[in-house]
Amino acid sequence: MKQSQLAACIADHAPKPATSMRPLVELLQSRYGTNLRAVLLYGSCLHSGDLNGLFDLYAVVDSYEAAHRNRFAARLNALLPPNVYYLEAELAADGAGVQKLRAKYALLSLNDLNKGVSRRWFHSYLWARFCQPTALAWVRDEATEQEIYAAFATAVSTFIGRVLPLLPARWSTQDLWQKGLTWTYRAEFRPERPERQAQLFKASAAYYRAITPPALTGIAGVAPVARTAETQENQEYQVEIASSSRTLARLAWRLRIVQGKLLSLLRLMKAAYTFQGGVDYILWKIERHSGLRMEAGPFLRRHPLFALCTLSLRLYLKGGVR
Repeated sequence: MKQSQLAACIADHAPKPATSMRPLVELLQSRYGTNLRAVLLYGSCLHSGDLNGLFDLYAVVDSYEAAHRNRFAARLNALLPPNVYYLEAELAADGAGVQKLRAKYALLSLNDLNKGVSRRWFHSYLWARFCQPTALAWVRDEATEQEIYAAFATAVSTFIGRVLPLLPARWSTQDLWQKGLTWTYRAEFRPERPERQAQLFKASAAYYRAITPPALTGIAGVAPVARTAETQENQEYQVEIASSSRTLARLAWRLRIVQGKLLSLLRLMKAAYTFQGGVDYILWKIERHSGLRMEAGPFLRRHPLFALCTLSLRLYLKGGVR
């Protein structure tokens, strides 16, 4: 019952996608047909609505075999989900001309989505993404919609369960999400600025404050603290967790960080080949998240795997990876 209530709360407070991104959805529908179950929108364009940005999408499908023309790509997708691809569509602009829309989309099966947001998935890659605000840009039917929101609720529960042992005995809603997002970002090869997690919470504070109470309902050892004038908007809680559980949780996160760096590099290797303009994408991503502008000559552009290794080393030496 608790999970269904949380899923309903998430559905009520989930952001709504702009209708302007409809051409991207239609292109995915034409590409994957009846195999497509849902299109999810997350990331900076969801919040800013910037049509000149790069939309971050997930194309959720029934089957990798049906989604791919070649068996090798399907196996790669199943072995290390998701595969990432580039997408362009055109939107009729006011007056003359058209607006070009750009997106990268991750291809993920509904089965892998459900596994990836659960406690069966040790690494935070999927449950850390889908505990954050995500919009349903399109969904095939009502049953799929309910399953997607149930997956989001599971992601939130998994996130909270793995972050609680890292918190002090008394903490606030903001502490929970900023601490958790900090650790999940560290568990990927993400060149983020230190203040990024605070910005993420601030951008969606109303969402996090709405879904946290139902997410915490029934968790043993967690109790809300009586509100004061200072904590009116940022509810505080107390939690009792054994010191042995806290030690194991910290060890698990250390392992998750090592695992995550390796998995992120492997996914970038895949993206360098599946993503049109893969080297340009890597350069854009580095500058966007770290503020470091880097260049790649003709040789690196012809050899995306070597480019990935070289740029990663440069980024590390410049202090862009934390």
